[in-house]
Amino acid sequence: MAVEIEKKYLLSGDGWRAEVVSGESITQGYLSMDREREVRVRLVGDGAAFLTVKGRRVGPARLEFEYPIPAADARELLALCLGAPLHKHRHHLGRTPGRWIVDEYTGANAGLLVAEVEWDEGQAEPPTPSWIGPDVSADPRYSNASLTRTPYTSW
Repeated sequence: MAVEIEKKYLLSGDGWRAEVVSGESITQGYLSMDREREVRVRLVGDGAAFLTVKGRRVGPARLEFEYPIPAADARELLALCLGAPLHKHRHHLGRTPGRWIVDEYTGANAGLLVAEVEWDEGQAEPPTPSWIGPDVSADPRYSNASLTRTPYTSW
C-alpha cells in the first residue's frame, strides 16, 4: 500500500525558476474521477507511461498505486478518458527541502502554474519557500481531474 502526502500552492513570483533541475512534458486523462477514487492515465515525455489509482483524500494524504504501462496502451486509454486530456510541463526543483515540482499548464489550462510538495509518511511537512503563494490543496478547481472537466481558461 502506498500513501501520497502532498499539498498544492499557487505561486508568488518566479523565484522557483532558479531551482529547476529537470523537466518533462506530460499528457494525462482520467478513466474515473469521483469522490472515492481517480484512475489516471499518464504519458510522460518521450514515452514512459503509467496507470495510477488514487483513493479519497483525507487531509493531505490518500492512497496511490502507480503502474508502468506500454506507451501505446496509454495513447489508446487517453482516447477513452472522461473530459479533455490535460497537458502540462512539469519542472522538478532541487534546492528546496521536500520534493517540490511546478506544473506549467498548456492548452485549455494555459496560464496556470501550480507548485506541489510531497513528503513521506512520518516526516514533517517541508517549509514553504518564499515564492509560494496561497495553499489551494482544498480547492477542488485546482485538482488535475477537475481541470479536465472545467479548464482554467473557462473560469
